[in-house]
Amino acid sequence: MQILTPHVYWAQRHGEIFLRVELSDAKVGRSSAECFWTALGHGAKGDNEYKFSLEFLEPVRPEIDHKSTQRQVDIKIRKQRVRWWDRLTLQEKKPLFLAPDFDRWLDESDAETELQAQEEQKISKINVESRVPYLGLKKGYLFMYNLVQFLGFSWIFVNMTVRLFILGQDSFYDTFHTTADMMYFCQILAVFEVVNPLLGLVKTGLYPAMIQVAGRNVVLFVIFGCLEEMQSRSIVFFVFYAWSSIEIFRYPFYMLAYIDTEWQLLTWLRYNLWIPLYPLAVLAEAVAVIQSLPIFDDTHLFSLPLPGFRGRSLSFSYTLQIYLVLMFLGLFINLRHLYKQRQRRFRSRKRKTH
Repeated sequence: MQILTPHVYWAQRHGEIFLRVELSDAKVGRSSAECFWTALGHGAKGDNEYKFSLEFLEPVRPEIDHKSTQRQVDIKIRKQRVRWWDRLTLQEKKPLFLAPDFDRWLDESDAETELQAQEEQKISKINVESRVPYLGLKKGYLFMYNLVQFLGFSWIFVNMTVRLFILGQDSFYDTFHTTADMMYFCQILAVFEVVNPLLGLVKTGLYPAMIQVAGRNVVLFVIFGCLEEMQSRSIVFFVFYAWSSIEIFRYPFYMLAYIDTEWQLLTWLRYNLWIPLYPLAVLAEAVAVIQSLPIFDDTHLFSLPLPGFRGRSLSFSYTLQIYLVLMFLGLFINLRHLYKQRQRRFRSRKRKTH
């Protein structure tokens, strides 16, 4: 009876040998004593039993992986020693049924490059795995921080909006008394916007965060918090409404980013709403500062006594006037920072689409 031999194609790496046997729907069996395969399947001679054997150049490991598909049989064999072979078989003359598998074929230099890339990938994976607890804690902390801030500013925004619809303009004058506690909480917590980049937890610029947090806290704690006369003015409504309108889109955007989720509408709002809202917020803050100047002059609150001038002092309003100039300088720095962020974001999105 004639022994049928299938076409076998081979390729190698430093640690493995790949064989591709041209048999469809085959059942493969292998002798444990030597590299001898028997297969039942459809080949060049139709549905028959096919056999082939290979005596490898060097020893291989006993465990062998093979997978039969509708088109071929793929066999993966591991070498005992990780090294490049000059040929596949011990005999110099290549068997007639054996040919190179050019779909997998690499020369020695290319295989070395691939091996180095695999080693680097393994090292990188080990480094990432060793940092998993830290990364998990970091993402969890940043997610919770943004979630709490989002809930806080959302409460302020919804509260003010509902009161505006119910009371109309009358809601302007008691905004501070109804929302100040939550705003105090959110702005105290916002100090972590400066701490996080200092600790390297986020890549956000330090100076823009410092400018925004310090500027808002001066208005909230010094102007609104220390001057009762300012607390019942309508400007409080416009300042608080501008702040909360910005943050109800900014915080959920970052919150979702830490769980690798993106909503396109939210992304668009995050990178476009600041264009009108940031200048409006700073304009409202400036109006609040200007309205407070005569009050600080009359009450002498935070005034600095002048030595040698009995009964004379330097009014805190002069400090606030300097602060007004710095406020608009800070606005320019923040707008420039946000514009660069927007450019980078939408430039990267265009590259992905192309």
